[in-house]
Amino acid sequence: MSPLWRDQIDVFFAPDQINVVRTKRGLKPVKQPVVTERIPDNQDGDPVWLLPMEKLESQLAEAGGSGMTVTLSNYFVRYIVLPPQTEITSPDEVMAYADFRMREIYGARVDNWALSVSPWSPVSGAVCAAISHDLLKQIQELSTRQQIVLNGIEPYLTSVLDQSSHAFNHKKSFLALVENGRICVAVMVDGVWRNIRNQRVLHDLQNELWAVLDQEAVLSGQKEVEEQVLLFAPEHPALMLPSDCGWGVMPLLTDQISVPEHYPTAVAGKVRSGENACPV
Repeated sequence: MSPLWRDQIDVFFAPDQINVVRTKRGLKPVKQPVVTERIPDNQDGDPVWLLPMEKLESQLAEAGGSGMTVTLSNYFVRYIVLPPQTEITSPDEVMAYADFRMREIYGARVDNWALSVSPWSPVSGAVCAAISHDLLKQIQELSTRQQIVLNGIEPYLTSVLDQSSHAFNHKKSFLALVENGRICVAVMVDGVWRNIRNQRVLHDLQNELWAVLDQEAVLSGQKEVEEQVLLFAPEHPALMLPSDCGWGVMPLLTDQISVPEHYPTAVAGKVRSGENACPV
């Protein structure tokens, strides 16, 4: 079947929910409403992705022949930045560099992870993302069983970066991506990614986001009296920071940037407390 005529399925895969949106292809493509499956808290000690995977497979039972793209919640992803290295040029060298940098931070756990790297530049570096080999294998095997073409697996952060790159000030930019129970902050200085922090929310979302931003601003080299942060938080549309905190919030959700239908939102998502967040 030609890809132009193949139905497309977009999935958001998180520990507490999966969202599935199917686009029926033809002379006039028709996007169907999002289907959301709530996932109860894992009480049995099984891998945190196991129950969401079972729910996803039930949703795909009659989707044979479709193409599928999966966006992974930041719960399932580890990120690092790869600083520029002018002597690193070949793909093999880039992957060896990514593996080395990951092991510096995470140690032997990297043996169980699959790594992927954004387009590499010896001048501006790249971003590396890692997910569990087991999770990757389960998604691939599910696709094979259901006769679905797996078009790609994309981490939530990189998906948002792809959509919002035009909004970045390459001199200095902070991006905060917030989902239920988790904060991910990416920092760019002079066109180079300096750091990515991906952590749980333990108690209070607003205060913890403020603290993370302040820490990252200091680590970036110099904290201005007033900094700006690009905020993408579709599950927390009312989230703001105190007016006197030294941060100006610039929401990424505008008339020009909308939330893809399969992303979690305040309407489709179930708000989890920080205490019950998945400890990944």
